[in-house]
Amino acid sequence: MSADAIPVAAIVPLVIVAGLFVGYCLVDLARSDVRLLPKWAWALVCLLSVPVGGIVYLLIGRQPR
Repeated sequence: MSADAIPVAAIVPLVIVAGLFVGYCLVDLARSDVRLLPKWAWALVCLLSVPVGGIVYLLIGRQPR
């Protein structure tokens, strides 16, 4: 193992947290009303740009409650 290699044990928690965050955003998307884009477009934004897409959806994409 070279000195520049990142251990897998350091990456796994980040991948798990990112997956849980995307899952939360998709469940919230299914249950909430949205604005600016249709739901399918918000789903693509959340899935294709983790975590920025989910943050943008949560801040400006869903209707205020």
